Amino acid sequence: MIIFNKRQELNSWRRTLNKSHQMAGIGLVPTMGNLHAGHLSLVKESLKDNQYTVVTIFVNPKQFGPNEDFDKYPRTLIEDKEKLESLIDSERIVLFAPEELEEVYPDGHATEIKVNAFTNILCDKFRPGHFHGVTTVLFQIFNLINPTVSYFGQKDYQQFKTIEKMVLDLSLRTQLKMIPIHRESDGLALSSRNQFLSENEREMAPFIYKTLCEVGEQWKGKGLSSVDGIIGKLSQDSNWQYLEILNSDNLDSITKDSTKVVVAGAYFMGDTRLIDNILVEKN
Repeated sequence: MIIFNKRQELNSWRRTLNKSHQMAGIGLVPTMGNLHAGHLSLVKESLKDNQYTVVTIFVNPKQFGPNEDFDKYPRTLIEDKEKLESLIDSERIVLFAPEELEEVYPDGHATEIKVNAFTNILCDKFRPGHFHGVTTVLFQIFNLINPTVSYFGQKDYQQFKTIEKMVLDLSLRTQLKMIPIHRESDGLALSSRNQFLSENEREMAPFIYKTLCEVGEQWKGKGLSSVDGIIGKLSQDSNWQYLEILNSDNLDSITKDSTKVVVAGAYFMGDTRLIDNILVEKN
């Protein structure tokens, strides 16, 4: 595996590829580290599709709110390197793990990439400014790496739709590929936050996925008229930050004509906020 800590090193490698006229694809898997099997599934997918896969590990301060856990976010670079090295074809992985903020945001950086879509709903309603931080860092990374295809997990569905809109509006030259959620055998979506769950919380956590499936099945079977009632009943549990069903293409409210929806929820299991979603389509 090739490892770079400085943008100059990454730029030099990228220019070498251009000069050698290597036309094979370059995949990108952007992460904040603390890698789990879900992240690795994105890397494996990219390795299947591309000659090289660039994995970035950068804990981006711009996407953390003032009361969020930037300093506490787990930094596990040594373990992350070992997990990537263990993959088949790891010699085709390029890890970019900048050690200094300036390697991503050059000194004096004062530009924010703000997507005015999918706002005031789902996560954005409770984490204002979060997605501006995501799109700002990804714009930097896209420009650094110039990937053929960029890979993201479905678990952050609103984030994916926001990135998709940015790429479309700014005519960025990368394709986006969303990979299905990687789950434990009991249905719990893999997340770096799962490690903060107590034993009892971990045992209870799969009910989030089961609840989303229940809402989705209710919509498929009985349609629009049944959804408000069941969501209202389920969300009486005050630990739900939100539980919603929306059109999957534009995140608008569903109508009687809706044919494909996303059922999304955020739930506080103790102090740990877990998000999950499912896509449901009528036949």
